[in-house]
Amino acid sequence: MSVQSILKVQRLTKTYATAAGPLTVLQEVAFEIPAGGTCAIVGPSGSGKTTLLGLCAGLDQPSTGTVELAGREIGGLTEDERALVRNESVGFVFQNFQLIPTLTALENVLVPLELRGNGVKESDAAELLARVGLGGRLDHYPMQLSGGEQQRVALARAFINRPRILFCDEPTGNLDGDTAHAMADLIFGLNRERGTTLVLVTHDLELARRTQRVIRLRSGAVISDEATGI
Repeated sequence: MSVQSILKVQRLTKTYATAAGPLTVLQEVAFEIPAGGTCAIVGPSGSGKTTLLGLCAGLDQPSTGTVELAGREIGGLTEDERALVRNESVGFVFQNFQLIPTLTALENVLVPLELRGNGVKESDAAELLARVGLGGRLDHYPMQLSGGEQQRVALARAFINRPRILFCDEPTGNLDGDTAHAMADLIFGLNRERGTTLVLVTHDLELARRTQRVIRLRSGAVISDEATGI
């Protein structure tokens, strides 16, 4: 893998066994993303976008093909080894926030540090929450926050480990227009500030066009892979 590449996907295929027979949801997908690059993966529902993101992040294993993430081929790793690569190099933002309801905003942001075994750095978490506009919400629980505020907590949590690559799965999908636009500004702003690679799955073509590159999927296959000129 090129020294400057953080993610390299080669001939990635994912097939599931179903009662009706094998179901292939990804077919021979291949691309490479340089460190610090931004890329959107778009396509209709059922095109394989979220499956592809999960494979790239090591949340699942391909049927065939390989994924090299942060310098390691992750397909042959154990679940614990893949989790270590994720903890060291990866941040996540999901459509449904995935906050822990019994923890405050500050405590939710600190979770990745605790899983990683690092010393708790409340000042770093508080600084990130202030950066996303929640400096006055540190002690609030998810149920006390709006959807947009919960997604801001999730974004702060994604950056607490200073990830080399950020995977976002429909990060604005559950937000209204103005809130979604503000969230997109925060994602791209933090990405630039911290030099993080960004891989974004979205239905929002306007959001996709803010990245440097757009990969389009249909029926599990790449039908176009184009630079946006950004």
